[in-house]
Amino acid sequence: MLCRRLVLEPRIPPLTTHNLLSCFLLSCERGFSGDGKMSCYKEKLRNGLINIKKDEAVALFQSMLRSRPLPTLIDFRIPHNIYTLSIVINFFCRSRKLGFAFSALINGLCLVGRVSQAVELVDRMVEMKVIPNLITLVNGLCLQDRVSEAVALIDRMVKNGCQPDAFTYGPILNRMCKSGRWKIERKSHRCALIDSLVKEGKFSEAKELYNEMITRGIDPDTITYNSLIYGLCMENRLDEANQMMNLMVSKGCDPSIVTYNTLINGYCKAKMVDDATRLFRKMSPRGVVADSVTYNTLIQGFCQSGQLNVAKELFQEMVSEGVHPNIMTYGILLDALCDNGELEEALGILEKMHKTNMELDIGVYNIIIHGMCNAHKVDDAWDLFCSLSLKGVKPDVKTYTIMIGGLCKKGSMSEAGLLFKKMGEDGIAPDDCTYNTLIRAHLRGGDVATSAKLIEEMKSCGFSSDASTVKIVMDMLSDGRMKKSFLDMLS
Repeated sequence: MLCRRLVLEPRIPPLTTHNLLSCFLLSCERGFSGDGKMSCYKEKLRNGLINIKKDEAVALFQSMLRSRPLPTLIDFRIPHNIYTLSIVINFFCRSRKLGFAFSALINGLCLVGRVSQAVELVDRMVEMKVIPNLITLVNGLCLQDRVSEAVALIDRMVKNGCQPDAFTYGPILNRMCKSGRWKIERKSHRCALIDSLVKEGKFSEAKELYNEMITRGIDPDTITYNSLIYGLCMENRLDEANQMMNLMVSKGCDPSIVTYNTLINGYCKAKMVDDATRLFRKMSPRGVVADSVTYNTLIQGFCQSGQLNVAKELFQEMVSEGVHPNIMTYGILLDALCDNGELEEALGILEKMHKTNMELDIGVYNIIIHGMCNAHKVDDAWDLFCSLSLKGVKPDVKTYTIMIGGLCKKGSMSEAGLLFKKMGEDGIAPDDCTYNTLIRAHLRGGDVATSAKLIEEMKSCGFSSDASTVKIVMDMLSDGRMKKSFLDMLS
């Protein structure tokens, strides 16, 4: 096939985009032939792949796929090169995933340095209403030091309805950082680059680009200021974030709801809920209406700082202001109520949620089941757990772990063991928390043998003992209830 030769043999004469696309689509219809016979793929792998021909490579791969049992990952360990890209295209053509096949072909063109043809192919993809993945091509252009073309490509794709993300700008950022050049003409690209730099944790570079904008007399927009404020909050530089907000106001750039929510979230994470509240009270006079994100952030901030009553007042204010609480709002409040021992109030809120026909997810039920177990109402928790299927909600690994922990606290070890077994039968794989919960319970009950068995099983699944489990073992070692050899098992 011409398309396969295009990818496998970079030295052939250049094809026009029309011909390239035609042969590519023909490949998608027919797939690659690859009917060559391989007597034994393992023998071929042992002999090496240095001089293997392209048709033999595809046939070898197909032979491996047809073999039973399937080859191991070690057998498939072939260096990433043009051969493997050809096989990738073959796979996606056969499965009729055109977008993925195009991406593999673009990758191949960039790999052999034919970036201009890759650009033409992307333009044709847009004409065919196939959404391209720009990262590979942008990276290819940047590797050839064609940064301005990469930026122009992104701009062209935006006009065609293709929205780039932070990863798309990554190669441009890397190239600019290495060369020290920050000359991007379009304001929109500067803003996008600043946002990408902040999200990649490169705040100093983002600030440098911002300063370059100011020097050139370009006024940043609200999105740019929001990105910088977000970056400062992530580094816990809240005073500077507040100063940046004041600066944008002085420059005639009005803060948006995102600006306020970002800074309020920063204050709440730093346990500075009073500062968050003061900023919150400035929103309405400035014509900015608080949304559910604002209230959720503040309610969670006060809950985490131990001021549950203030959180309740904010919840009531939220409702009175016409901002509808969402599932996240209720989850935050229910979690705080259960942690504070106010289970009955939490159950009352849950009942109201049912009456409003709100669609409840497993996260809400996990909170309530956990609250019931902590309040020594394990039987009620078990009833709720068993009724989940009737409510159309499927338990997850956290649900099972919470319920197993509750049964263990009650001393119902046999029931906990049966639930652990049922968990696997239901297709829910236990995690490290599940294993450690059971192990600690058996250790407290003096059942060292079962604990040892569970530890071995846990290790085979790639998990390890947590700090609480290790502490119990150390305590049992110190008072002579356990042999030192058990400690070696944990490592």
